Amino acid sequence: MPSRTVDPRILALCEKVTAKRPRTVIDHIIEYGSVTTEELQSLYGYDHPPRAARDVREQGIPLVTETVTSPKTGRKIGSYRFDDPDKIVHGRIGGRKAFSKRFKDALIERYDSRDAITGERYEPRYLQIDHRVPYEVAGEEAHGEDRPDAHMMLTASSQRAKSWSCEQCSNWRHARDAKTCGSCFWAFPDDYSHIAGEQVRRVDIEWRGLEVETFERIRDKAEKSDTTIAAVIKKLLARVLG
Repeated sequence: MPSRTVDPRILALCEKVTAKRPRTVIDHIIEYGSVTTEELQSLYGYDHPPRAARDVREQGIPLVTETVTSPKTGRKIGSYRFDDPDKIVHGRIGGRKAFSKRFKDALIERYDSRDAITGERYEPRYLQIDHRVPYEVAGEEAHGEDRPDAHMMLTASSQRAKSWSCEQCSNWRHARDAKTCGSCFWAFPDDYSHIAGEQVRRVDIEWRGLEVETFERIRDKAEKSDTTIAAVIKKLLARVLG
């Protein structure tokens, strides 16, 4: 059985995890040796499997992400298994704590019910609290409710985009330096020097209501030129700015 091959130090930490989502990932890996993104979706109904795996990592339990071929579709998918027990992050059992409604209300008032990445305003129910510097890097001690400046409001789509980008970042994977994260776009989109360690600049734009007509015109232009919408926007801006 795979559980016999799991290091006792890993198993000892796993036994302390009670939250449902990380517990599900852990139990599957203990029984079968690994769990794929496809299995997390089809067997357990998790639409964003990397978030479920991240829950395990937030408990201090190291995971390896590998690329495998789906036996159902033949497509490349992700697979998670326990990593070297020497990579255990101590002091993380219990994972991130749930935020109070009072704290969310305070952040809504502070940030005007806007998604920090796109700058668009949403109904509060569509916004979620996220740590500016990932929990895996700074831990709970730097993210208490007495630190509203250490948090941001994001929609589910922005949170997924941030999560994916952070997990590809070399700093997140290895050094885990909070200062590096603090100068990243995903922490402070209004004042940053890099995006996940790369010299990149970006702008997220949404078209709403009557603005959608403008977007459709840009898309038509892109299709006629056999290029991307982003390329058309960059070209238009270059003309305006000279």
